[in-house]
Amino acid sequence: MSSREQTLPDNAQHLLVIDDDSRIRNLLQRFLSKNGYRVSTAQNAQEARNTIAGLSFDLLILDVMMPGENGMELAADLRTTNQVPILMLTARAESESRIQGLEIGVDDYLSKPFEPRELLLRIRNILKRHNLQTSAPVEEVTFGPFCFKLERQELICGDDVIRLTDRERELLYLFASQPGATVRRTALAGDDGTGERTVDVQINRLRRKIEPDPSNPIYLQTIRGIGYRLLTD
Repeated sequence: MSSREQTLPDNAQHLLVIDDDSRIRNLLQRFLSKNGYRVSTAQNAQEARNTIAGLSFDLLILDVMMPGENGMELAADLRTTNQVPILMLTARAESESRIQGLEIGVDDYLSKPFEPRELLLRIRNILKRHNLQTSAPVEEVTFGPFCFKLERQELICGDDVIRLTDRERELLYLFASQPGATVRRTALAGDDGTGERTVDVQINRLRRKIEPDPSNPIYLQTIRGIGYRLLTD
């Protein structure tokens, strides 16, 4: 891990640049440090994990194409336990890779090569959104025509209250408490002996109440091999 290159205020936001290209790591560290950020670097997924285990970061700048465990795999694994904002750097132009990243929970993409000023603007926008989301506890979330009120655990569509079972209410509360985040199937199973296969059945039942087409869900999405997430407005 590299240290900062200039004196920064104690409240400077801390970024982690994860890229196997040492030239890009060094360039980004110098540029972002000059713009008031504290910057650490990692050259691969394992080094990034070790760094994240010991330090708290405000944002990760993560390259998609790395040898061994790539950026997409690292982002998916981090999202199971950590909601730190992630900006992906990619040379890929295909929409499929971007869609996959958004399903995982990546906050934004920037294609290589890029203008440093654009990188700076995207970082500022991500941090601003994240600060707004975490500045106050979530009281309600909206998705499509629905609104779920956390305190009353009540699902509303227009003027109608949607009838939920206790288990459906519990599932929605778990998703709404961390909107957009992936919730692992093991966490949804809980400690009451509910198996993961049973969770899948319960999710399908809940989808019938909130999805226009339960077989092609828009709001309650499956994150393959990990769990589910509620895509909110």
